[in-house]
Amino acid sequence: MHPVLFLLLAVAGALHAPVMAEPLFVATPLTAAGSFTAGIEGPAVDAAGNIYAVNFARQQTIGVVSPQGAAREWLTLPGLSVPNGLRFDRQGALYVADYVGHNIFRIAPGSTVLQLHTHEPRMSQPNDLAITATGVLYASDPDWERGSGRVWRIGADGAVTLAAEGMGTANGIEVSPDGGTLYVNESVQRAIWAFSIGTDGALGDKRLLRRFDDFGLDGMRVDIDGNLYVARYGKGVIAKLAPDGRLLQEIALPGARPSNLCFGGPDGRTVYVTEVEHGQLLQFRVDRPGLEWQRMQ
Repeated sequence: MHPVLFLLLAVAGALHAPVMAEPLFVATPLTAAGSFTAGIEGPAVDAAGNIYAVNFARQQTIGVVSPQGAAREWLTLPGLSVPNGLRFDRQGALYVADYVGHNIFRIAPGSTVLQLHTHEPRMSQPNDLAITATGVLYASDPDWERGSGRVWRIGADGAVTLAAEGMGTANGIEVSPDGGTLYVNESVQRAIWAFSIGTDGALGDKRLLRRFDDFGLDGMRVDIDGNLYVARYGKGVIAKLAPDGRLLQEIALPGARPSNLCFGGPDGRTVYVTEVEHGQLLQFRVDRPGLEWQRMQ
């Protein structure tokens, strides 16, 4: 065969060769086991794709992890403060829930300086955070001793309003893509509730989205289609729910105690999970980008 003809046939064959699909919903470790304490939580991804998670190496810290898994301490909270939930706004500012000091801190884009966004002594503990497209925060506030909880609304100016009370142990919290619904789960009661968000940010029309028969619930995030990804603490899976609460699938994890998750990666289709049993970040690829990632683009 003539060399040129051989080369042309080889190129044609390569062009028509089947493209191997990447594995989806297969979880693997991103950081080494034990790189975070049992207080590992957060997480949140910045515009450059770096992942932030709390209590790296020791309590009171926030660690930053590259998409390749290189981790380092980023900052330490002052006094007795301990971080939990993290959220970026559309401008790149990071909000930090301090569950010991009853604070929400703000860190400006490009800075490592903590600014007090709000302090609310009526809180039991600000736990996890959700954020709207306009920068309004909602904070879950569980009272673990009493098995109860509340939700607080925190305006862009730091003003705090009690948005919902009389709940169980409120934990994971998220806003729907259209901004009209707030999802809040109760860890001990194993229920996920949906609230309508009014034009003034007030919550109403509380309704049950889904109740589980076993294991706990922790952090939640939505993709751009409104599917809800829920950390099932103790079961070792992330449950993917349709917007109407139907269980679409469960993603098995190498660790039984996922505490929270977020979306990131180059296209918003990498889910990062904070896992308590092994004190590490996990990752898996999904089919659709996350809402929070899309808003930062």
